[in-house]
Amino acid sequence: MSQSIAVIKGDGIGPEIMEATLRVLDALDCGLEYHFIDAGLTALEKHGTLIPQESLDTIEKLGIALKGPLTTPIGKGFSSINVQLRRHFDLYANVRPAVSFPGTRSRYDDIDMITVRENTEGAYLSDGQEFVDGGDTGLSVIKVTRKGSERIVRYAFELAKNNGRKKVTAVHKANIIKTSSGLFLDVAREIAKEYPEIEFQEMIVDNACMQLVMNPHQFDVVVTTNLFGDILSDLCAGLVGGLGLAPGANIGENAAIFEAVHGSAPDIAGKKLANPCALLLAAAQMLDHLGMNGKGTTIRQGIRDVLQRHRDRVTPDMGGSGTTDTFADALVEQVKSAS
Repeated sequence: MSQSIAVIKGDGIGPEIMEATLRVLDALDCGLEYHFIDAGLTALEKHGTLIPQESLDTIEKLGIALKGPLTTPIGKGFSSINVQLRRHFDLYANVRPAVSFPGTRSRYDDIDMITVRENTEGAYLSDGQEFVDGGDTGLSVIKVTRKGSERIVRYAFELAKNNGRKKVTAVHKANIIKTSSGLFLDVAREIAKEYPEIEFQEMIVDNACMQLVMNPHQFDVVVTTNLFGDILSDLCAGLVGGLGLAPGANIGENAAIFEAVHGSAPDIAGKKLANPCALLLAAAQMLDHLGMNGKGTTIRQGIRDVLQRHRDRVTPDMGGSGTTDTFADALVEQVKSAS
C-alpha cells in the first residue's frame, strides 16, 4: 500500500538535496507517492504568493509533507513561510533530535537528545507586535496558554515514554517572567506527576545554555517554549557538528511537516556542494512517524556508515572531497545492501 506525501523542493540548494533524499527513499522501496507542490521563491514567481492555496490544500489532504529550505524575501510585507505553515496547520510540536555522527567537527561524542519546542504561541506571535511613540518604541506580547503548555509538555513525556527515554527537562525563565514562563512551568510540574517512571527536571534557560555547553550528556528530552526552543535547538545542533546534521519535525493533530532546518544557501546553489544529511534525517523522522521505523533506522545507520567509510564521497562541509551526488550514491548503496 502506497503512502502519498507532499514534497516541497525548496529554494537555493533545496532541489539538489531533495533529489538526493528522494533517491534514497526510492532505494528503500518505501512505497511513497510524491505530490510536488510550490512554496517560497518559486511559488512567488509562478503564483505571486509564497504559499499558494493549492499547496496548502494538498498538505491538508495528504497530512504529510517533506520540505526543503525556503527563502522568505527580506522586507516588509513578507512574513516567515515556516511560521505561516506552522500556524495554518497548528503544528504545535517542533521536534529536533541532536545525535552525534562520526567524522564531524563536533566537540563531543555520543550526544543523543531531543528538543521539543512549542511551535505556535509564545514570543513569535505576530499578534500584539507594534511600534509606538512614533516608531521609537517596539512592543511585543508573549502569549502562553495553559492549553498550549499542556499539549507540548504531554507530547514531550509521551515521546520519552514511547522511545525509552528516561528524563524530561523543562526549560523556563519563571524566576523573572512569572506570568507566561511561570504558567508553562506550573503546567510542566502538573503533567510530570502523571509520568512517575520518567525523571523530571526543571532548569532556568540561562543555566540550561551553560549546562549544555559544559555537560550535554546530562540531557535527554528538553521541552520548552517557542523562543527558548528556537535558540536551544540550534545550540544543540552545534554540539553535534552544525545545522547540516539537524533535522526538524513540525507535528500537529492533522498534519506533519518534516524539514531540513538550515537555510537555502543560495551562494552554493547549483554547485552540488550541499550536504543532504539534514533533509535525509528529516525523511527518517517522517518514516518513523509513518510507522516505518526500520527504514528510518536504515537511513540513519547508512549516513553513519558513509561518514565513516567513504570520506572521499562526503561533502566538503564535513571534511570530504565529494558532492551532493556522490554522497547520495554512497548512501543508496548502503541502504540497498542493508535491505
